[in-house]
Amino acid sequence: MNIKHIKYILVPAVVLAVGLSSCQVLNSYKPPEADLTDLYRAEDPTDTTTIARMPWNVYFADTCLHALIAEGLEQNFDLRIAYTRIMQAEAALKTANLAYFPTASLTGQVTHSEPEARRNTQFDLGVVVQWEADVRGKLNRQARARYAQFLNSHVYRHLIQTSLIANIATSYYTLMALDEQLRITNETIGLLEESSDAMQAMMEAGLLNAAAVEQSKALLYNTQISVPGLESRIRQLENSLSVMTGRRPGPVERQNIRIQNLPEQLKYGVPAQLLSYRPDVRQAELSFRSAFEMKNAAQAALYPSVTLSLNVGSSMGENFFRPENILANIVGSITQPLFAGSQLRGQLKIAKAQQEEALLNFEKALLTAGQEVSDILYAFESSRRKNELRTRQIETLATAVYFTQELLKAGEANYTEVLTAEQNLLQAQLSRVSDKLEQIQAVVNLYRALGGGAG
Repeated sequence: MNIKHIKYILVPAVVLAVGLSSCQVLNSYKPPEADLTDLYRAEDPTDTTTIARMPWNVYFADTCLHALIAEGLEQNFDLRIAYTRIMQAEAALKTANLAYFPTASLTGQVTHSEPEARRNTQFDLGVVVQWEADVRGKLNRQARARYAQFLNSHVYRHLIQTSLIANIATSYYTLMALDEQLRITNETIGLLEESSDAMQAMMEAGLLNAAAVEQSKALLYNTQISVPGLESRIRQLENSLSVMTGRRPGPVERQNIRIQNLPEQLKYGVPAQLLSYRPDVRQAELSFRSAFEMKNAAQAALYPSVTLSLNVGSSMGENFFRPENILANIVGSITQPLFAGSQLRGQLKIAKAQQEEALLNFEKALLTAGQEVSDILYAFESSRRKNELRTRQIETLATAVYFTQELLKAGEANYTEVLTAEQNLLQAQLSRVSDKLEQIQAVVNLYRALGGGAG
C-alpha cells in the first residue's frame, strides 16, 4: 500500500474505533451509603462545629509544642516515607493514563544473501503503531482505579500527619506531667526528711519508740526510690520526642503543665463529617472506589477488544527516501476471549468479592471511628467530674497531715496515722497531675479521632 492511500483507510478506522468506544456503558461510581444514626451517643448530634477544621497551630496554644510539631512535619521519617508513596501513586496514575495513547516502536531488519550470480544485502526500516480502542471502558476503569489509589496515597499522608501531631502532643504533655510528678515527689521527700528528723528527736526525748522512726525512714526511702524511675521515663520520653521530630536523642524544651488550660466544652460536630475529615474512613471509602472500578474493568474484559495497527516502512536502496517506495499497512482486529473466558469470569468473581470486602471494611472503619469519638467524649467528661472532688481530697489530706503531726507532738496521735496521712497526700497530689494529663490527652485524642491536623 502506498503512503498516499493511508489517510483514506486511517480516518474511517479511527472513526470506527471511536464509535465503538462510545458504546461503552459507564456505571457511575457512588459513595457507599452509611447509617450515621446516633454514632456518637451524643446529646446534641446537630451541631456542625468541629475542632477538626482548626489548624493544629491554632488548636494547640503552647509555643514550645508548636516548634516540636513544625519540626516533626519537616523531618519525621514516617511522613517523608508517606510523600514517597504519593510519588509512587502519581507515577502509577500516569502509567495507567498512557494506556489511552498508541504505542509506537521502531523495527529494523537486515537480509543478506549470496546467490551464485551476485551478493545482495537489504536493509528494512519501519515504524509499528498500535492502539487499543477502549470499547467497553476497561482502560477507563483501570485509570479510575489508579486515580482512587492516588487519592488514597494523599489520605495516607494525612493519616500519618494527624497521628504524628497527636503523638508529639501526647508525648509533650506526658513529659510535662512527669516533670510535675517529679517536682511533687521531691517536695514530699523534703517534708518526709523533716518528719523523720522530728521523729528522731522525739525518740531521743523519750516521746516515741524506735519503730516509729524506722517506719518514717521506710516511707522516706520508698518515696526516694520512685525518683530514678520518673527520671528514666522523662529521659526516654525526651528521646522518643527527638526521634519523632527527626533529630538525635536529646533534651526537649517545654513549659509547665500547671499553666496549660483546658477547653470547657469539646466541639465534635456531626458524624457525617467523619467522611470528610477522618483519614482512615476516607481511605476505606477510596479503597471501595478502587475495588468498584476494578470490578467494572474485569467485567469489561469479557467483551471483545478492538486493536488498530499501522505499519510504515521501506527497504534501503537507491531510492529509499522517495514517497512511492514507502509502504504502509493498516490492520484492524477484534479479539473475543474464548479459552480465556473462564479465567476472566473467575477474575470477575474475585473482583466482586474484593468490592464487597472493601464495603465491609468501610462500614467497620466508620463504626470504629464513631466508637472512638464516643469513648473519648465520655472519658473527658468523666475525668472533669473528678476535678472538684480531687481538690477537696487534697485540701482535706493536707489538713489531716498537719493535725496528725501536731497531735503526735502532743502525744495524742499514733505515728502510723501521720505516715498514712503523708502517704495519702502524696498519692492524691500525683493523681491530680494524672487527672489533668488524662483530660489533656482526651483533647488531643479527639482532635486525631475527628481527623484534625490536615493543614
